[in-house]
Amino acid sequence: MPYMREYPYNDDPPKHRRRFQYSWFKDFEWLEFSPYTKRAYCFHCFLFSRKPVGKCGSETFTILGFDRWKKVNNGKECAFLTHMGKDAGSAHNFSVRCYDNFKNSMTHIDKVYGKATAKTILDARLRLKVTIDSIRWLTFQACAFRGHDESPGSINRGNFLELVKLLASYNKEVKDVVLENAPGNAKYTSHQVQEEILAILSRKVQRTIREEIGDSKFCIMVDEARDESKKEQMALVLRFPDTEGFIQERFVDVIHVNDTLALTLKETICTVLADNNLNVEDIRGQAYDGASNMRGEWNGLKALILKACPYAYYIHCMAHQLQLALVAASREVHEVHNFFQHANFVINVVSASPKRNDELLANQATEIAREIELGDLDTGKGANQIGSLQRPADTRWSSHFKSIRSLRKMFGATITVLRSIANDRSVTQYSRGDAGGALRIIVSFDFVFILHLMERIMKITDVLCQTLQKKSMDILNALDTLSNTKVLLAYLREEGWEPLIEEVKTFCVKHEVEIPDMSRKYVDVTKSRNKHNNITVLHHYKADVFNVAIDQQLVELNDRYSVQTTELMTLCASLDPRHDSFDISKICMLVDKFYPADFSSQEQARLESQLPHYQLDVCNHPELNSSSSLADLTVALHKTGKASVYPMVDRLLRLVITLPVSTATAERAFSAMKIINTRLRSKMGDNFLRPYMVVYIGKEIAAKFNVNEIIDLFDRPAGGRRSAFKLVEM
Repeated sequence: MPYMREYPYNDDPPKHRRRFQYSWFKDFEWLEFSPYTKRAYCFHCFLFSRKPVGKCGSETFTILGFDRWKKVNNGKECAFLTHMGKDAGSAHNFSVRCYDNFKNSMTHIDKVYGKATAKTILDARLRLKVTIDSIRWLTFQACAFRGHDESPGSINRGNFLELVKLLASYNKEVKDVVLENAPGNAKYTSHQVQEEILAILSRKVQRTIREEIGDSKFCIMVDEARDESKKEQMALVLRFPDTEGFIQERFVDVIHVNDTLALTLKETICTVLADNNLNVEDIRGQAYDGASNMRGEWNGLKALILKACPYAYYIHCMAHQLQLALVAASREVHEVHNFFQHANFVINVVSASPKRNDELLANQATEIAREIELGDLDTGKGANQIGSLQRPADTRWSSHFKSIRSLRKMFGATITVLRSIANDRSVTQYSRGDAGGALRIIVSFDFVFILHLMERIMKITDVLCQTLQKKSMDILNALDTLSNTKVLLAYLREEGWEPLIEEVKTFCVKHEVEIPDMSRKYVDVTKSRNKHNNITVLHHYKADVFNVAIDQQLVELNDRYSVQTTELMTLCASLDPRHDSFDISKICMLVDKFYPADFSSQEQARLESQLPHYQLDVCNHPELNSSSSLADLTVALHKTGKASVYPMVDRLLRLVITLPVSTATAERAFSAMKIINTRLRSKMGDNFLRPYMVVYIGKEIAAKFNVNEIIDLFDRPAGGRRSAFKLVEM
């Protein structure tokens, strides 16, 4: 409706000329005026001029235009009223209804076609909710989804369909909408739907981890291993402090790599980081095992990551170094090396068959009952449990400790089983010979002595082994634990001989093991007897076995971890105000040399001014002073509100505690993969294995997801599904 100060006159003679009036727009909403033709039109009829059969109308207000203004104010004969018509079925009123329908988008054909009833939508959401809950539960339990025969007549249709059927049996509403009662095109039980929902859960876990990281710097921990199908898989774990200062180690992804070349691994890592909206420049640490493709100075993964980010400081997995140190120490001492070989042989003989194992357990139960009756054992909940002999694993030193403890605990029962096998004529002569040889080994004083010696040594080193695998462990606390381990080993060497030899003698008397005369001459069968030798048995066990075994442990620990005692770690040690090593100048040097990208010159000056106040606060505040490590101190700063008082100190602490200690979390990912990708599930594809592992390992995060959010994400990719899950607004 164009507004004009003066509308043009029509073409009538000057005496009878008239013109359009603006006030007519208020009386007739459908009216339009064209300045070009100087005529009026009906907007509704102009748009919807095609009339159904039987509906006729003039073309005056649609094509030709109207300019007979004298007929407008003509009472009942008004041209505008005549055009509108008196009844609802007039051509004009029909056009008005068409226009109203056009404005109402909900009456469009695509909306009408896609509109579903409220009950249909609620049924579809309930059906999909059952599917999501079933998939999530099966993934958390590392169960397979599919069955060999999923047809309706099958006895076992697979875990997924059987779980849906079980849920339906407990709820009539669920039963009415799932499986055979669901529409044929909306059952939401197909393999494609399962994979899509699993991918949605996986992606949501990764996004949650990305939100946890926020603007924090992070460390990458990488390890690789072969799965059941012989494919090389690479696990990527991120270590970072969350908003409250707690150290988090989150498994992000597992990726199939065609080879383990450093360049391939580096490109894969960068791809995964980019997919999760993370920058390589934000890496502040990298931890791998000691493989050459990882720690190579020139072409290793460490070097390639350092080229992309020069502040991604490399830390050799300290747990892996401990494994190498302890294994090397045991091999250097021949008596200890032979002991572990003999122990493996004894365990293999005793555990060779279920019958022998049952006999071992029965003898152990009898021995425990006898010792309880004599008062040699205390009773209580969880005490004196019956177990089997444990075999040591080559890659886990802590398993050697468990093997030694089980062998000592079941020493008497093991001797009884070996004697039974050696005297049993029903078994083969070969088996009797093995049992006799194992029996002669286990009842020797040499075996018993080293059994007790290694138990004492490994009781000390096992604490370090377990500590290094904790997620919350920071590098300074790990070095403190390592230092304590060395001190305890040195103390054992100086003060542990007398208690050890007395304990060994008591054990030998109990199990009828012959004790040699410690003052007699020791004969070394590996050397010629003709040579003059004044070494006694006591000297051999104390100097050549006891002292050498402990010394070798200390030597290996010092050699393996000397590389780790770098300038970075020395400077990090100056961050704790509770220790004498606290030094403001060293802290400023730490920032200037190792973290220049994280602190501007002005921020470094602010840090230097905050450090004296920070030192006093930590020493005087009870909650800060009671923190056991830098990681706990970071949490305490946030909890007490001091992080906002000393923001530069808080930032530096977060950078330091981000440095990794071990790759244990990445190795645990492969332990999870062994549970998931079993021999029966070895054909699992990478597109299914990757999201499955992310959800399984990140179940702590995935368990918090709202089902309705998952349904919305499932609905979002395909526009054709939206009408099935959302109520249409009228």
